[in-house]
Amino acid sequence: MVSVSIEKKENLITKITISGHSDYDERGKDIVCASVSSIVITTINGILSIDCDALNYLDSDGFIKVEILKHTDVIDILIQNMVNLLRELETDYDKYIKIEEVQ
Repeated sequence: MVSVSIEKKENLITKITISGHSDYDERGKDIVCASVSSIVITTINGILSIDCDALNYLDSDGFIKVEILKHTDVIDILIQNMVNLLRELETDYDKYIKIEEVQ
């Protein structure tokens, strides 16, 4: 299962940690893992193209950690959009992805 942990401080998302594999299908055919990767990496790349100092991230096999260092309207909208897309995926594939928020 893919686990997504969203950390907030004062109602702002400060860190998102994603770990695990969905095991929806075999590697190369797993649409849940591919969707998570696409959503997250596209968001990271979009934010970095706006402000290369806005976040730090670590990406390794089955693990992505994103630390949001700057908050602007655009950056926060992109991060919230990423979370919304992950939540939609969780709604459709709740056996394969779980999202939790921690304060």
